[in-house]
Amino acid sequence: MELIKNIAHKLNLPLLKVKRTIDLLKDDNTIPFIARYRKEITGNLDEVQIRGISDLLASLENLEKRRHSILQSIEESGRLTTELEQQILDADSMTLLEDLYQPYRPKKRTRAMIAKEKGLAPLAEIILSQPRGERKLAAFVDPFLNEDVPNRDKALAGASDIVAEIVSENVVVKQLLREEYAKKGEINISKKPDGNDDRKVYQDYYKFHLPVKALRPHQVLAINRGEKEKVLSVSLEIDQQAWHNIIFSQYPLVPQSPFYDVLISAIDDGGKRLLLPSIIRDIRRELTEGAEDRAIEVFANNLKSLLTQPPISGRTIIGIDPGFRTGCKLAVIDPNGKLLDTGAIYPHPPQKRLAEAYKILLDYINTYGITLFVIGNGTASRETEAFIAEITKKDHRLNYLITSEAGASVYSASETARKEFPDLDVSIRGAVSIARRVQDPLAELVKIDPKSIGVGLYQHDVNQTKLSEALDQVIESVVNGVGVELNTASEELLTHVSGIGPALAQKVVSFREINGSFTNRMDLLKVPGMGPKTFQQSAGFLRIRNSRNPLDNTGIHPESYQLAEDILRKLKIPIRESSEEISKRVRGIKEQVDCIKIAEALNIPELTLEDIMDELANPGRDPRDNLPKPILRKDVLHMEDLSPGMEIKGTIRNVVDFGAFVDIGVKIDGLLHRSRIPKNVNLKVGDVIDLKIVSIDNDRNRIALSMKETFDK
Repeated sequence: MELIKNIAHKLNLPLLKVKRTIDLLKDDNTIPFIARYRKEITGNLDEVQIRGISDLLASLENLEKRRHSILQSIEESGRLTTELEQQILDADSMTLLEDLYQPYRPKKRTRAMIAKEKGLAPLAEIILSQPRGERKLAAFVDPFLNEDVPNRDKALAGASDIVAEIVSENVVVKQLLREEYAKKGEINISKKPDGNDDRKVYQDYYKFHLPVKALRPHQVLAINRGEKEKVLSVSLEIDQQAWHNIIFSQYPLVPQSPFYDVLISAIDDGGKRLLLPSIIRDIRRELTEGAEDRAIEVFANNLKSLLTQPPISGRTIIGIDPGFRTGCKLAVIDPNGKLLDTGAIYPHPPQKRLAEAYKILLDYINTYGITLFVIGNGTASRETEAFIAEITKKDHRLNYLITSEAGASVYSASETARKEFPDLDVSIRGAVSIARRVQDPLAELVKIDPKSIGVGLYQHDVNQTKLSEALDQVIESVVNGVGVELNTASEELLTHVSGIGPALAQKVVSFREINGSFTNRMDLLKVPGMGPKTFQQSAGFLRIRNSRNPLDNTGIHPESYQLAEDILRKLKIPIRESSEEISKRVRGIKEQVDCIKIAEALNIPELTLEDIMDELANPGRDPRDNLPKPILRKDVLHMEDLSPGMEIKGTIRNVVDFGAFVDIGVKIDGLLHRSRIPKNVNLKVGDVIDLKIVSIDNDRNRIALSMKETFDK
């Protein structure tokens, strides 16, 4: 219960809600399932709050495991005192636990250990106690002389080593020093004389000086990378008098003591040789972990925005993977994503077969009724755009757009692509992926390692395990939030449905291929490996559009079907009506009924009633449909067409801490710096926004942008 209280306090959530949520998590319920179908138990906690509880629970449980391990280790060494045990039990962070454990941690022989073996530990205690009086230094030191310690200098040096280690392991000193570095520490960076930075990637940091507390996450990661590549030299500094004062506050000096100078020297040595390097490592580790967490958060947010991009439905599309020498690979897909035809054109040098390319595309347009060209944004992208724009300008039915092809090559060579298109060339598979990621971004992008999709910053510099976990959570959240059509979903999409996973997803697809389409949700129980618990976790997120039971095309869970039927009877709507008719009738009376009375009559929470009625009113609803569609183009735009002050629309490609990169229809993305984004605006990948050109730097290929809300003021 203490653990639950701790979580409730840290997250500022009611204790009962936290306890019930933890009970559900420990009963192997997934977070999407709890958030969607156990609202009455959690008190309507959302997915973010539930994940926060789950993450903090795991963190605190790890803390408890480490606490137990440390207590056991110190106890086995015979050095566990009642006071130390209580300090360890009271420690509320991993950092404090490790600080307490450091003096007792098994380690290689140190200078202090060697001095202790020579019997100099009592002399070290005398130095720390700073005795005063008539006794001379020799009177204190001489009793410690022996064969191993032949003279006073050796005795004082060994005892000072012990003092230095004691000081460096003092928990209070370390805590105070960390605080001092966080408040007043400064980072100084310079370019190494032999550092190779031909492209001037790290030019901003050649002479860089900033308070530690002012460092931004992207700066930390850039500095780390520059240091790793041996371009930058990095130091973290603090005023010497400040750290001296912190140590002396715990080990007071006595000017009258014969060991006054000895203690100053020992503290100076311990600080410079042991304490400060340790604290600097801690500070830099904390800065890095914070920066990595922020980078992972940015990546996750961008990925979520990308995956929730609205599908462009109802169009037959040509996907184009552009190229020069090898030509532009083509893939024609129908409105359901089925591959209809493939080919290649060579409109660019060295072949430059323009007439032939035009004729091939015209044949495709006439044969398949194509209305949209989707061009990958890689090599020869803008040259291909110019060629396609000449075609779209002549036909009002035709449009084109350029989409990121990040990850298309990864997909093309993957086992997934080989299974899906075993007879297709790798480059043609890339064209298929380019077309489909516009038609249904979620269904296509889940087939690709999210780290290859290109919406992160310094993604290869962060903790890869944490990054993968965060991105997997995003995919899980989006897939279950949108819902999955059971009879058409790929194995990769099904993998991310609550409770299913890769092995069972494969079995679901195999069962579907052998036995034909699922006719209702209960058929899922016939799939080998689909037990009652897995069915419970997954069924509500799966849709069957043409099921005889209209509830199978809603987010209503099968466990609530009887309740849904009771609600329909209460509303005097026949359950055997079509899904469309039920939807129409529920929407027609939804605002007129007294939900409180119906909930009381059926003895159910009002929240549950509202959820079910909302699903009945909007069967098969796709939450992505309410988002702005991508910009479809007819004509091409060049850098020379731009000028400062021009107003233009753009699509957010990537959001980072210092702003956003925006596709405005030319070869390079413009930068919308955070200083030119209104404070109340939260930008997401895929957002279509009004912009103004601030400046154009042709030499460095940079375009600076401002948001319309900013320049209108």
